[in-house]
Amino acid sequence: MRWRTGLLVVVMLTTLCHLVIGSPPLQALGVFALVGYLITLKGNFSSMAYGLLLVAGLLTLVVLWRTETPGRLLFEAAGRFAFFATFVVALSLLRLPAYRSRLVRRCGGAMLLQPPGRRYPILSTGSALFGIILNIGVLNLFAGMIEKSNTLAAARGRAWVRRARQRRMLLALLRGFSLAPLISPMGIGVAVVLSNLPELRWLDLAPYVIGASLVIFLVGWGVDHVTGPHPVTQPSAQPAPSLAPLGQFCLLLLGIVSLVFLLAWVLGLRLPIAALLGAPLGAFAWLAWQRRRLGQLGVPAALATLRRQLPWLLAPSANEIVVLGAAGYLGHLCVALVPVTSLGPLTTLFAPLGAASAVLAMLLVMGLAQVGVNPIITVTLLVGLLPELDIAGLTPALLGASLMVGWALALMSSPMTASMLILSRFSGVASTRIGYRWNARFLLACIPLLSGWFLFAPW
Repeated sequence: MRWRTGLLVVVMLTTLCHLVIGSPPLQALGVFALVGYLITLKGNFSSMAYGLLLVAGLLTLVVLWRTETPGRLLFEAAGRFAFFATFVVALSLLRLPAYRSRLVRRCGGAMLLQPPGRRYPILSTGSALFGIILNIGVLNLFAGMIEKSNTLAAARGRAWVRRARQRRMLLALLRGFSLAPLISPMGIGVAVVLSNLPELRWLDLAPYVIGASLVIFLVGWGVDHVTGPHPVTQPSAQPAPSLAPLGQFCLLLLGIVSLVFLLAWVLGLRLPIAALLGAPLGAFAWLAWQRRRLGQLGVPAALATLRRQLPWLLAPSANEIVVLGAAGYLGHLCVALVPVTSLGPLTTLFAPLGAASAVLAMLLVMGLAQVGVNPIITVTLLVGLLPELDIAGLTPALLGASLMVGWALALMSSPMTASMLILSRFSGVASTRIGYRWNARFLLACIPLLSGWFLFAPW
């Protein structure tokens, strides 16, 4: 376990050094460490991770057969794999101080104990903010808290009220979590899009994705209010808990995000690279602050905790690393192997639509997720191939934002995503019921409005 963790740390450090100072020998060392890490996993992959690795191996053989300089292309693709593996590790470090934080637990309790009319917007906003730091860990944390708090006694013996509360809180949690990749400049969607479109900045994406996030949030809140139910209850003797802890958490999150932007500005780095530096630094500073009473500003205690807990922290991320990294590897090879002249079917499909191609791209990401194609794969391929078509009116910002929104919709609807499977495991409700039955009205209202947003927002 520690050998495996050590190899991941080497991958992260060498990749970061290469991205900052540009050192091919360090990148090569990181690639070798990554291969060693994959070997130590000994085939303990999920079906999706195993399938992606198999396809990556087959495509590697195609590269060796069909290209004149396969070594350079494969080295660059392996660097993409290492980049996304580093991304997962760097953001995972934020989970360590968060899981041990009393502030996080106080925030969770305060959000869940709000009155029914305020619970959806607060829980949805809170899960989006926590998702920026905890990633998919927010689902495990909050879903467990929901199941513990939503008892039959809390519903005063009414089973139908308990079921309704479960549905409303789980949907607020799921939709809020799905917004995290949209609103966060440190999200994986931003990393995939910006790393494939070098001319694009996060500030170019922000108006589109923040506007779409508001549409999703308001539609979700409206559907929750309309579908209810609204049982007549007597006023509670206890006032709703204060939301001050959530305000403190927002300040903490603002500090971490500000650190990322500061590093990007001072060091002249692109935002995804600055996020890879800022997330570990922010995590360590937070961990040291939690242990400041142990002396020396908590630094030695934070280092000891990090060394002791790192294997436990990174062990569950293996499949996430493989899926994301292999998708980046495949995307890089596919873009290099597929000539523009062979994209005729895509040109026929997208070119006549102009800017409306953004809507089709969004629906394509969401639709393929329903049959098990991970949005990471779809977004990686489309963001690499569509710019080659030179579609009139389809700007890089519009394309990138539409793909990210399609990714968010896939997380809210596909019964095959990890987020839906986690909620199904905690609640005992089938993922198909959550994605299609519970979310049907929301999706029917949201998709046309988002399509209209992408059609009219450029004007």
